[in-house]
Amino acid sequence: MAEPTRMQKKYQEQVVPHLMKQFGFTNKMEVPRLTKVVLNMGLGAATQQPKLIESAVTELSAIVGQKPIVTRAKKSIATFKVRENQPIGVAVTLRRDKMWEFVDRLISLSLPRVRDFRGVSSKAFDGRGNYTLGIKEQIIFPEIDYDKIDKIKGMSITFATTANTDEHGRAMLAALGMPFRK
Repeated sequence: MAEPTRMQKKYQEQVVPHLMKQFGFTNKMEVPRLTKVVLNMGLGAATQQPKLIESAVTELSAIVGQKPIVTRAKKSIATFKVRENQPIGVAVTLRRDKMWEFVDRLISLSLPRVRDFRGVSSKAFDGRGNYTLGIKEQIIFPEIDYDKIDKIKGMSITFATTANTDEHGRAMLAALGMPFRK
């Protein structure tokens, strides 16, 4: 088995005991954990500029080190000039080591690079402990070369957890170092 990443060690050595004490869990398997992280880039403008999809695939691959899949429209919508099966976005799912490494880089490197950063919203939970974070610019990631960017693209990053409640999910992410707004 591979050496645990820095964030994985932090989770096992600090977060698990902290949450067990905070919520009175008796077994460490009760403690919420991160199952996957999904990055999604919805590109509505790709209907007019098909090249956007290629650049998004390249950028997302550089950020996570894994090839994303191209998402396609499920049905045609005339008002948005979208046809069925037309490429309209890219997504990538990270699990295990790549997920932990990405979370580490996101919290310690990328989020502090956001302009006028005051923390991320703590209201973006879905009711089951999963958290979605919206990012307006892909240039906050150090892997992206600012000069090679054709268009500023945003993305959503979803943290899927085993938490049953938003409170447990929020506590786990906060303990990992997610900078929630006060």
